[in-house]
Amino acid sequence: MATRTNPTDVKQIIESESLTLTDSEIQAYISDANVLVTDLLTNSGLSSALMKSIEKWLTAHMIVSTRMRMAAKEGAGGASITYTGVYGEGLKSTPYGQHVIALDTTGAFASLMLKRASITAVET
Repeated sequence: MATRTNPTDVKQIIESESLTLTDSEIQAYISDANVLVTDLLTNSGLSSALMKSIEKWLTAHMIVSTRMRMAAKEGAGGASITYTGVYGEGLKSTPYGQHVIALDTTGAFASLMLKRASITAVET
């Protein structure tokens, strides 16, 4: 399936001058995001525009979580900087992933964060 977003759209939302990926490298992330968005949200009733936004933000999340470190606190000498926000695991680990969860009104991406339990019965 054709992807919904493109490298230019993704670059516009990633907040870092240190992003040195080529468009073809970003396209690889877009392709992976596209597969997940398509699998989870096809027939969900979401508009194509919203699915495009989710794909863009998911791509940004994938890039940041694998290529960039997001500082919780930085310092040098007496100067320091602390970033705001509450971060968890998975999609909750970046503001981009949190935006994916917020955009997905079906809850499909939020449900990926749920821990699954299993019970095994053993005969005695």
